[in-house]
Amino acid sequence: MVGFIIVIICLLLLIILLLYKLYKQKKDVYDFADRLERHLDDLLSDKEMEDAEDMEDTLYGKINEKLGRLSKVWKVRQDANRKQKETIKELISDISHQTKTPIANQKLYLEILSKELTSKRGQEYLVKMEKQIDKLNFLFQNMVKMSRLETGIILIKKEKEDLVQTLSHAVAQIVPLAAKKQIEISVDAEGKFPICHDRKWTEEAIFNLLDNAVKYTEAGGKIHIEIKPQEIFTRLSIRDTGKGIATERQAQIFTRFYREPEVHEQEGIGIGLYLARQIMELQNGYIEVRSEVGRGAEFRLYFPNEG
Repeated sequence: MVGFIIVIICLLLLIILLLYKLYKQKKDVYDFADRLERHLDDLLSDKEMEDAEDMEDTLYGKINEKLGRLSKVWKVRQDANRKQKETIKELISDISHQTKTPIANQKLYLEILSKELTSKRGQEYLVKMEKQIDKLNFLFQNMVKMSRLETGIILIKKEKEDLVQTLSHAVAQIVPLAAKKQIEISVDAEGKFPICHDRKWTEEAIFNLLDNAVKYTEAGGKIHIEIKPQEIFTRLSIRDTGKGIATERQAQIFTRFYREPEVHEQEGIGIGLYLARQIMELQNGYIEVRSEVGRGAEFRLYFPNEG
């Protein structure tokens, strides 16, 4: 009887020991997972990682050492990228600064020459030169904008502002160009639309779409603008009565420097729609086009209702 009790006690002790081992192993696994998670969080937030020298022979110590090396490599690459971005920023700023002065001087010289030259042929050449200088200036300005957006030098700063006000500033810039072609612009946007967006860059995107609409709409045509709230997005539509865009080309028009074959006589370099798409994507929105050849085009900008 005493022997049986001893056996039972031994079995109970063995079971307790096994359960304790299992508990300890489970606890070690949870501790390992927690420490690894903290370690990864430190890596993601660029914090200094915890020291694991006292456990370098353990699995966690080995992983810690590998992650430490990875962190150093990552920081070196981040520093290199930061320096590269600063170099690009300086280069873009330098190009922008260096081109402004000669272009401004050329325009001044043209103005002086236009007063000095009296022959009709000389005046014609001056007008042509002025157009080329304006085109060069337009090209440089848009190239600088595009480069700054692509390299992240200019960051989108979204604030809750009335989208109608942003639209009105863009429309005000396009009205003189539309008036020259007797194009009627109508706007359907009642009330206010407080939407989180970058006013300056959104105005740039809207102006680019309006500029295209005026450019490719015949004299006496119409442009209709509408702002319409939806469940997830607020939609800003710009519809024209222009030449329209073939279905097979609608995906290409948002790429850099793309211009349709039949519009090469028109002023432009094929950056406007590309910039508009980039600006919308950086604001977590998007742009789409709906069009048929000969029946105009409608560009739709979608702004998230929540910032």
